Amino acid sequence: MKALVYQGPGKKSIEDRPKPEIKESTDAIVKISKTTICGTDLHILKGDVPSCHAGRILGHEGVGVIDKIGPSVAMFRPGDKVLVSCISSCGKCVYCKKQMYSHCTTGGWILGNTIDGTQAEFVRIPHAETSLYLVPDSADEDALTMLSDILPTGFECGVLNGKVRPGNTVAIVGSGPIGLAALLTARFFSPAQIIMIDFDDNRLAAAKRFGATATINNRDGKAVETVMEITGRRGVDTAIEAVGVPASFELCEEIIAPGGVIANIGVHGKKADLHLESLWDRNITITTRLVDTSSTPMLLNVLGSGKIDPKLLITHRFSFENVLDAYETFSRAADTKALKVIIEF
Repeated sequence: MKALVYQGPGKKSIEDRPKPEIKESTDAIVKISKTTICGTDLHILKGDVPSCHAGRILGHEGVGVIDKIGPSVAMFRPGDKVLVSCISSCGKCVYCKKQMYSHCTTGGWILGNTIDGTQAEFVRIPHAETSLYLVPDSADEDALTMLSDILPTGFECGVLNGKVRPGNTVAIVGSGPIGLAALLTARFFSPAQIIMIDFDDNRLAAAKRFGATATINNRDGKAVETVMEITGRRGVDTAIEAVGVPASFELCEEIIAPGGVIANIGVHGKKADLHLESLWDRNITITTRLVDTSSTPMLLNVLGSGKIDPKLLITHRFSFENVLDAYETFSRAADTKALKVIIEF
């Protein structure tokens, strides 16, 4: 089969690899029909994720069809269309029982990280019954692919951890795909204001289309001042960090109101300063999280009802033969105006 393989920092290539086989009785083999590229894949390519070693097939998102199942898998059968969760979970360990599936002792974020992932024609899914979701044959595969990772990540790590509430003021630092996913799902809770901050006018325009009440381009370094003007010098109730660089996290520290919540989503490869000299008395909460995908069933229901349209995030489509072009397009988003890309097999 063809696969996109990480070759070390800054290097990737398409390779011929053996089709995966069942290793454990709880495994399934899925023939991927559509996948996508995540910002986390770019972090891997930068060398920010040391758990991912050279030779790994990348990718942790996708929709496909069951090809084979292990003897212990009863919920699925070959031919079923399924959504692949970015998180694999056994459903039995101490963390799974707390719905902290990202910390599953034999799973978590392993696809495209510590085991081969979904940017290939076939992928082996451990713990298939608790790591795949059956979907109707008629379901829109493009929309479903956005539910593998980006929608639950924005919702769980940003909106739920950020304690977004009706009437609150929310700032999302980073108007890339994950920030926009947080924006789409923050609207479930009817905040009074959603302020999007970025350097890219195209992404800020998209945020405005998606329902942001205000957008700020921080190229002039005046985002803090602008947020304070918008909020009457109070700051925001929730600041969501959706980039993964020190400057964006530290910006959240500057705009948070007393009693507010800073919710980190971004994957950080470098240290960020915590300014306790100014925050020690402000009653703030800082949250960190890797998506658990506990919200995926709910998001599937919302998608089925037509109350959210994650296809808004998709800007480009590629065949797998052109996956290297897809990476080039996605990594140069400021020039290409890319949000999410769909890769089809």
